[in-house]
Amino acid sequence: MKLRAPHIVGIALLAIGIIAVLVVQLTGLGKSATNGFGLTTVNGVVGSEKAAFFADPEVQKVFADNGLRVDVTTAGSWSMAERPGLTDGDFAFPASEVAAQHIAQVHPDAVVGTHEPFFSPMAIATFEPVLRVLAESGVASQGADGRWTIDMAAYLELVSTDVRWNQLPGAAGVYDSPRSVLITSTDIRTSNSAGMYLALASYVLGGDRVVSTVEQADELLPALTHLFVSQGYAGASSAAPFADYLSQGMGAVPMVMIYEGQFLEEQLKPNSRIQPNMVLATPGPTIFSAHTGVTFSEGGEQVMRLLETDADLARLLAAHGFRAQGEHAGVFDAFIAEQGLSDAYAPSSSFVNIAQEPAYETLDYLLTRIGEAYTLSGAPPPTEESTEPPGGTP
Repeated sequence: MKLRAPHIVGIALLAIGIIAVLVVQLTGLGKSATNGFGLTTVNGVVGSEKAAFFADPEVQKVFADNGLRVDVTTAGSWSMAERPGLTDGDFAFPASEVAAQHIAQVHPDAVVGTHEPFFSPMAIATFEPVLRVLAESGVASQGADGRWTIDMAAYLELVSTDVRWNQLPGAAGVYDSPRSVLITSTDIRTSNSAGMYLALASYVLGGDRVVSTVEQADELLPALTHLFVSQGYAGASSAAPFADYLSQGMGAVPMVMIYEGQFLEEQLKPNSRIQPNMVLATPGPTIFSAHTGVTFSEGGEQVMRLLETDADLARLLAAHGFRAQGEHAGVFDAFIAEQGLSDAYAPSSSFVNIAQEPAYETLDYLLTRIGEAYTLSGAPPPTEESTEPPGGTP
C-alpha cells in the first residue's frame, strides 16, 4: 500500500507519542504535579525520624520558595524497598546507606539518583546515675569536655553474663535495679535504628571488624540474638522507645539506643521533656546513620539538591539534630555552639572510632535469623510504622 501524506503525519505523531511516554517513564518526569498555588507537589516516603523535619513550617516554606510542596509519609527504612507502590512517588529516604542500596537493587529501572545530604550518629539516651554506676565498672567514662562515652565491648561483656544492675559496684542507693543490664532498642524486624544497633554490636563482637561471611555471622548469632530477644517487646518506630525513656524514666528505660538528633530535637523544644539528669552518651565505637535519598523523578532530585545546597535548610537540619554534609558541613557545629550545647555534642570532625555496616546481604541474614528467634520467643507480630502524613502541609 502506498503511504499518503496523512498516513505519514499520523505515523510520525504516533512515534512522537511513544517516545514521549518512554521519556516520562524512564526519567520520572510527570510524577510531580503542579497544584493551584503554582507549587509542584513532590511525594516521598521517609523514615519516622525525619517526619518532624519535613512537617516543620519553616522547612516547608523553604521548599515553597523554590516552587515545591513536599508531602511525605513514613515507613520503616529496612522494609521500605518492599513497600507497594514505592516508586510511584518521587523519592524514598531511608536512614541507612545499606537500606538505600537495597532499594536501588530491588528497583533498578526506577532509580534516577542517590544522595546523602546529612547523617546522624547513633547515641544512647540514659541518666547520669546510670552512667556513674557503669563508670565504677569501667564501662562508661566522662571526658574532660564533659561528654560521656559507653565502651561497647565492656557493655557487651556484661550482657553476655546477664549481669543485673544491682550486682554492679556502686549500684547500692544509686541504681540498684534487679533488671538485666541492657540497652533498649526498637523492633529489629522492622526498624532501621535497631538494624544500626545490630551492625554496631556485630562489629564490636567481631573484634572491631565488619562481619563479611555467613560463617562469621553464625558465630556471633547467639550473642546478638540474646541482645535483642532479652528485651521483650520493642516498639516498631525509632520514636517509641525514646518516648518511653522520656515519660517513664530511669526505672523503666535506663538506656535506649537512638539517633543523636532525636535527643537534640527534643532538647530544643519549648516544652522539652529532657530533665537535668538525662544524658546523651556516645557509644564507643559509634556508627553513623547516613540518611540516603533514592530518587525516582526530577522532583525527587530537586528535593535532594536543595537538602544538599540550601543554607537555610542546613540550619533547619541542625535544629532537628541532623548533621549536613558537603558545603554546609560546618553549620551543625556552629548551631550547637550558639545553643551553648558544645559540652553534649561532639564536633563532626572529632569522631574517630566509627563502626561500619556489613553488606546488605549479611545484615539481612542477621536480621532475619534474629527476627525469627524474636518471633519464636512469643513476641507479637511486627507492626509497621504509620503511613499517615506526619503533619499538615501548606
